[in-house]
Amino acid sequence: MSAIKKRTVLVTGASSGIGRAIAKKLLHQGHHVIGVSRNVQQFTHSLENFSTVQLDLSQTNALPVQLRELAKNFPDIDTVIFAAGFGQFGSLEEFSYPQIEALMTVNFTSQVFLTRALLPQLKRKKRADLIYIGSEAALKGSRKGAMYCASKFALRGFTQALREECSNSGVRVCLLNPGMVKTPFFDTLSFAPADNETNYLLPEDIAETVDYVLNSRAHIVIDEINLNPLNKVVKFKKW
Repeated sequence: MSAIKKRTVLVTGASSGIGRAIAKKLLHQGHHVIGVSRNVQQFTHSLENFSTVQLDLSQTNALPVQLRELAKNFPDIDTVIFAAGFGQFGSLEEFSYPQIEALMTVNFTSQVFLTRALLPQLKRKKRADLIYIGSEAALKGSRKGAMYCASKFALRGFTQALREECSNSGVRVCLLNPGMVKTPFFDTLSFAPADNETNYLLPEDIAETVDYVLNSRAHIVIDEINLNPLNKVVKFKKW
């Protein structure tokens, strides 16, 4: 078995949930990880091969300048894991206009901005990977999920087109669509996966899948992977 090629990996949403699990997995393997968070104070330990970047992905007006600086400071980035995002659910008329904009901005627009900023230097690499954490909500619309599904459908369409655009370069584009994952994602929501372990994925499951994609043979592209728990039972919270 060949040794794992050491990468320089930018991980958004690296301070919690799926992003944190991915960052930990990559660090354990000896990769250089650049963790992006709205608040770098959430990274409580100084670790070898771990750098932090504070970015608020909801503030798109500031992002172009910040992302140019990011690309300049970390020219060795050859992999980006887009794990940042949040969920908000309800009938469309329950959303305010700012809430609609915020959900689309964090779950979709900011990820396009980050891709746009880093893509030119990634295309100059012999090998590079862009891995986006989508959702099962990108596969089928659901009641109370009009805006969340829209943000994930948009991301899915973007990755499909981007994959074609990158086909003549060494940049591979992959989308992972997990079902419900047991993370703080559900802390602010009225529902969560039921308690039995057959009803949820773990963040480590997603990290393992990212590892599989990164270490796949360089000349294949894994377009999309859908992951789900064995069962799909939801519990509703009492507020």
